[in-house]
Amino acid sequence: MAIIKQKEKGILVVVSGPSGAGKDSIMNEVIKNKRVNAWISISMTSRLPRGKEENGKDYFFVTKEQFEENIKEGNFLEYASYNGNYYGTLKDKVNEHLSNGIDVILVIEVQGALEIKHKIPESIFIFIMPPTMKELILRLKKRGTESHDVIIERFKKAYKEINELNKYNYVVVNDEIDKATRKVNAILEAQKCMVERIEEVYLNNPEEEIHELLIDDKDFDNNELNV
Repeated sequence: MAIIKQKEKGILVVVSGPSGAGKDSIMNEVIKNKRVNAWISISMTSRLPRGKEENGKDYFFVTKEQFEENIKEGNFLEYASYNGNYYGTLKDKVNEHLSNGIDVILVIEVQGALEIKHKIPESIFIFIMPPTMKELILRLKKRGTESHDVIIERFKKAYKEINELNKYNYVVVNDEIDKATRKVNAILEAQKCMVERIEEVYLNNPEEEIHELLIDDKDFDNNELNV
């Protein structure tokens, strides 16, 4: 028997950062590496799909009216309005995965993250930063999916989001995606070792016998123990 029993419930991990910082790319790499048992929550949104985005894979795409109906029914863990569109995290799927011992990763806006922090303060909050603001602009332009005016708005919003940095537990600068992915993996693995996750410590086991033998200064080998 193991000497400690840890909580079986998964950890809720909230990831935010400016648009273009590389949040989705990093977390997709984290899942692909399979170093942690985690699932990326799929948000619901009222905006239209971009490029090759698929319903049920990238987002649950709904109309504004459908989204507002879900708000009335209390189906969201959090939701926010961004650039005229709703984005929200559905409660049921998150709770289902956490109960099954699977860590849940929410890649969400700062506004939604602060709502989660108020409701579930024991969650882990990671902020993804670009290496420089100049690099952030270059990444936004490289996407080729937004107009010049939208890019300017995203850039302005990035400054406001960075001002909320002190509300998070960790910050990861995404200068190289491999390096940033390793850092996030290290954070998630370290959380599993937190003392707060220990439910019980078992001392009624062969370790007690080992202790007695050491006190008695008796020679012994592993064959004497039922380990």
